[in-house]
Amino acid sequence: MTAALRRSLQSHPYRSAIIGVLAVVGAAAGWYLGSPLFLKTYANEELPAAVTVVSAPANAPARVAPGALPATTAPVAAPAVAAGPKDVARGELGFVDQLHNGTGAVRLVQVGTSFLVRFDSVSISNAPDIRIYLSKDTGGRYVEANSLYLGALKATNGSFNYEVPSTADVAQYKSVVVWCRNFSTLITWADLH
Repeated sequence: MTAALRRSLQSHPYRSAIIGVLAVVGAAAGWYLGSPLFLKTYANEELPAAVTVVSAPANAPARVAPGALPATTAPVAAPAVAAGPKDVARGELGFVDQLHNGTGAVRLVQVGTSFLVRFDSVSISNAPDIRIYLSKDTGGRYVEANSLYLGALKATNGSFNYEVPSTADVAQYKSVVVWCRNFSTLITWADLH
């Protein structure tokens, strides 16, 4: 603090109030920026169960004209098929530095006709405003134009899922990126193989 500012505060009638407000603002900013380093959150979502797909009967009767007798053969139903969950690709979270890292498996899973990104028994460094993206790049490279936003980080520890939009071509994406949007910083990533 400069000498002029110090003299100004000492002679100001609301000196204590100004110092108090500055202290509260400083403490709030310190908590917002520093607390994620110490706070851990937990989630334990189940992987969705298999979806049963029933196809149309193999010998369904043709349309019958009004007043005509229907065919005498009964349709034979095709067997029901369980679809999913099936791993399409997987990877391990990577180490960036002492403050930004993660451990655990990340999987791209197909359940029926849907896809999801599954974080399995992970531990991720916390930070403010962490977001999850599918990226067309590898090695933790995040470029907004090459990425698909999946959502905010659900937890720093545990197992949880993110639905991939049905319009996305999952074959284009090569990694999952965990990104701190506030500081434009890579937290961790997993290249998908």
